[in-house]
Amino acid sequence: MGKNLTKRSEDYSKWYNELVVKADLAENSAVRGCMVIKPYGFAIWEKMQAELDRMFKETGHQNAYFPLFVPKSLFEAEEKNAEGFAKECAVVTHYRLKTDPDNEGKLIVDPEAKLQEELVVRPTSEAIIWNTYKGWIQSYRDLPLLINQWANVVRWEMRTRLFLRTAEFLWQEGHTAHATKEEAIAEADLMNNVYATFVENFLAVPVIKGLKTESERFAGADETFCIEALMQDGKALQAGTSHFLGQNFAKAFDVKFATKEGKQEHVWATSWGVSTRLMGALIMTHSDDQGLVLPPNLAPYQVVIVPIYRNQEQLDAISQVANEIVNDLRLHNVTVKFDNRDTHKPGWKFNEYELKGVPLRIGIGPKDLEKRTVELARRDTLTKEFVAKEAIVETVVQLLKDIQENLYDKAKTYRDSHITEVQNFDEFKDILETKGGFISAHWDGTTETENKIKELTKATIRCIPLENPKEDGVCVYSGAPSTQRVLFAKAY
Repeated sequence: MGKNLTKRSEDYSKWYNELVVKADLAENSAVRGCMVIKPYGFAIWEKMQAELDRMFKETGHQNAYFPLFVPKSLFEAEEKNAEGFAKECAVVTHYRLKTDPDNEGKLIVDPEAKLQEELVVRPTSEAIIWNTYKGWIQSYRDLPLLINQWANVVRWEMRTRLFLRTAEFLWQEGHTAHATKEEAIAEADLMNNVYATFVENFLAVPVIKGLKTESERFAGADETFCIEALMQDGKALQAGTSHFLGQNFAKAFDVKFATKEGKQEHVWATSWGVSTRLMGALIMTHSDDQGLVLPPNLAPYQVVIVPIYRNQEQLDAISQVANEIVNDLRLHNVTVKFDNRDTHKPGWKFNEYELKGVPLRIGIGPKDLEKRTVELARRDTLTKEFVAKEAIVETVVQLLKDIQENLYDKAKTYRDSHITEVQNFDEFKDILETKGGFISAHWDGTTETENKIKELTKATIRCIPLENPKEDGVCVYSGAPSTQRVLFAKAY
């Protein structure tokens, strides 16, 4: 199974597309640009969702749900936001179909059923949410308002790729309201840190926290915080964003509150979100030519047990031991599957679980029963060892921690070795084409220079790193004075 994958070195894009499908994560649907997330892929997303949801609630947020449709007039209210998403919008114009009188069994849009006002299928929910918040917020006592929504959104992308860019995708979007500018900025920064902690601790993907440039900010935001990750092919991936919206949406929808002093003021806002793009980050950071490699913290099954037998008597004996191991591991919160299907041979199963990235595989045969041992195979290193039955639980629990750490350390070593400081534009272009990764370079702070570099190289400023020290220099392209290095890269 896994051996049929295109090698990453031959065609990284083709390898990725094949892996998503062959590992049973997702597939293209009958709807152009939309995907079907299959049970195995959705199980990973559910683990992401559960952990993020816990982290959101621990920071005081509550879940709610808002309509899929946004009246066009509401969408237009915040002009910058509407303009930023206008070219990606799907729009509902009619509310009924009717039988086609000229084609039996076919349906047509009923021209008499035109909506009085078109409805935008949400590309993001600020408009409908801030229109709602107007009725919820009256006084400083109603603040802060900390709401999150798990939902789907539609952005009519022309060029799509499973998980990374689809016309419809799943995400969460937080929308908060605050009494002061300082509180809102602190909230945006907090949630960016929550994302960074989650992605590093669960996806085992190292990230760089930073700010977006003005041209890369979310439409309608005063400031966009972000986390940027680096994939194995040297391209960057935006893994999450958190936006300080100022009072832009509050003013557009006239959301005011009475202060303690009795004055009327507009609230301060944030929004923040991560999506099923994180599945793409997970796949492209760790996986190899044999298939998917999953960090234990997100694997649907952390351990799979495969029996190796010739007859029913051997299977019965192995099953007794296997079920004992299953029960012992579950008592230690290890997710484990005993694959006793008789429809596939052990070798086929080994290939399947290697392709699907299960962190640990346990093989048990008749000789193992005699020796009271099992064979443990690690997916991350493809190494094997024999372990005494009495030591299985302790060994498995420790190995899962080791695998999680190893995947993060390996990805961080790659990322750190692909951050290259350059001093001039010739060096910039050379590194971009020969090595890839993040390029640390001085920038003069102008959108004109940023756009020119993008036009010439297809590289964009991924972020202005929050931890980068200020240092005097000259812009890598214009030669104008600069006070800080930023990170450029080609990106997904």
